[in-house]
Amino acid sequence: MARPSPVDLPLGSIRVMAETKQEERRAARLAKEIQAFSKAHGGCEGHLAHIGQAGTRIVLVGADGGWGDLVARTYETARQAAEKAGLTLHEEFDGEFAAKVATGPYEWTRMAGIQIGGPSNG
Repeated sequence: MARPSPVDLPLGSIRVMAETKQEERRAARLAKEIQAFSKAHGGCEGHLAHIGQAGTRIVLVGADGGWGDLVARTYETARQAAEKAGLTLHEEFDGEFAAKVATGPYEWTRMAGIQIGGPSNG
């Protein structure tokens, strides 16, 4: 015979707890990826950007100018990952922060070259 729970749990709370654990695991995985990027690029800083239903983008800029990004399902997961990784976050991706990004011919042709008559990377 099933025994009643010693604690009154609200309807759906088991699902919520499972989802919370799953998000904690995702944040931990993202934190490891952030740390690996940081190690490969002599340290890094970041910015969190909401990208709609897809979640939140964690933009990473390495001390060497290298850059990359990761995507978390929620802003909270992205924030937790950044915190666990010890990532310094910028409130805005402003000119000072953007100036730390090293761009080369690929970026210029891919992001701007097409608009200004440069070759495409098609």
